[in-house]
Amino acid sequence: MKPDLRFNFIADMQKGTLTVRREFAAARQLVWDCYTKSELLDQWYAPKPLTTKTQSFDFREGGHWHFAMIDPNGTHYWSRTDYETITPIDGYTGYDSFTDETGAANPDLPRSHLAMTFTDQGSHTLTETVVSYNSAEDLQTVIDMGMEEGLTSTLERLDELLLKLAV
Repeated sequence: MKPDLRFNFIADMQKGTLTVRREFAAARQLVWDCYTKSELLDQWYAPKPLTTKTQSFDFREGGHWHFAMIDPNGTHYWSRTDYETITPIDGYTGYDSFTDETGAANPDLPRSHLAMTFTDQGSHTLTETVVSYNSAEDLQTVIDMGMEEGLTSTLERLDELLLKLAV
C-alpha cells in the first residue's frame, strides 16, 4: 500500500516564488543522500520517461552539479546547480540555470535561487524547496513549461528509489 504522502506546490506570483513541500517515507539521511550524491540523483532526477546523466558533480559550497535530462529520442536538456551554502542533512542553497552542454547559462530561460530544507517527520522526511525567480514572468515561464507535472513525476521516482534503498 502506498503511503499518503504530502505534496504542496505553491506559486506566489507577487513574490516570484515557488514553494514545494514533499513528504517521503524514509529517514532524513537517506533522502539527503538521494539529493546530494550523483550516483543516486542519476536514478531519479527526471520526470518519466526522461533519464538523468551527470556531466560533472562537486557537492560542496562553491561546487556544482551539471547534468542533462534525456528524452527517449536522445535529446539532452542541460541544467546546472551551483551550490552556495550546505548544512549537512539539514539543507542547502544555490542557483539553478538551464544551460548548454558546456554549462553556460541559457539567457533565454529563467535562472532561480533555491533554498532546500530537510526535516524529520517521525519516520518520514519533509523536504521544502523555495525557488525564487527574478520576476512573476520568469515563474510563469517555468509553470508553463510543466514544472508542477514534471516535479510530481520526478518525486514519484524518488519514492520508488527510496523503497528500493530501504530494503
